Amino acid sequence: MKTRQLGNSQLNVSAIGLGCMGLSYGYGPAVDRADGIALIRSAFERGVTFFDTAEAYGQGANEALLGEALAPVRDQVVIATKFGFRNGDSTQGLDSRPARIREVADAALQRLRTDRIDLFYQHRVDPDVPIEDVAGAVKDLIAKGKVKHFGLSEAGAESIRRAHAVQPVTALQSEYSLWWREPEKDILPTLEELGIGFVPFSPLGKGFLTGTIKAGTTFGSDDFRNSVPRFSPQALEANQALVDLLGRIAHDKGVTPAQIALAWLLARKPWIVPIPGTTRLHRLEENLGAAAIALSEADLARIADTLHRVEIQGERYSPAMQALVGR
Repeated sequence: MKTRQLGNSQLNVSAIGLGCMGLSYGYGPAVDRADGIALIRSAFERGVTFFDTAEAYGQGANEALLGEALAPVRDQVVIATKFGFRNGDSTQGLDSRPARIREVADAALQRLRTDRIDLFYQHRVDPDVPIEDVAGAVKDLIAKGKVKHFGLSEAGAESIRRAHAVQPVTALQSEYSLWWREPEKDILPTLEELGIGFVPFSPLGKGFLTGTIKAGTTFGSDDFRNSVPRFSPQALEANQALVDLLGRIAHDKGVTPAQIALAWLLARKPWIVPIPGTTRLHRLEENLGAAAIALSEADLARIADTLHRVEIQGERYSPAMQALVGR
């Protein structure tokens, strides 16, 4: 597995990381503990050194799973986690008060079985707490050795600049994929200017870009995609055109649609590190295989033409979640 540097930070990670949320939260029931540990360790054995979690993924359960799985190789990996929701529950609203940030950090250190958090993200910008206060709180944690790097998630360009002025931001984590290209307008230029790395979550469009989700696909009652307008039957049918065209490109190169989607992200900038998630070993191996795929200028032009011809339908979040994004 090749490595990449997140911006100007000197933080080097595997070119593709592992988003661990789905092992505990969001896409249905949590996986069996032993199975989750086995998958995380399999990722490490295959070259992954960048693992992403958050307090809000099962109110600490995902952090605990990751901590147990990575304990034997702790000094060989980079662990990222997040703060920012009241009581660690995304349904209770935001809370980035400095006192709360300190509490979350201490609890995360215990669950992750470590003495430092390599990358500590604010999960969502809290309009009730000045971003300068948030950056200052993390700066204090860095001074104490509890945190190594500061990150933001789904923050707008102004918030990024204000935070960066207090404590350099190592990475921004936001949604970015062939299915959601909004960051290209303001975010990518801002990150490039400031020397900040970019960590796209949902790089496979929450599973849609794998080609396995069709207009008639249904999800379990505890799968958050049920509330996402982009996954309504009508939107899925309209958006299928993108997956069909992606599939043709993948077929011509002898790879999978998911691998094309990830390789496209890697080709965008050398400081972009996607973090696809999965609960299955064969999907993990498929995703990691994308790091070895080199897209030619002709390939990229063909993908660009495809994107130009397909208009994606449906919002990416419910109205309630959308209100928390891009501040």
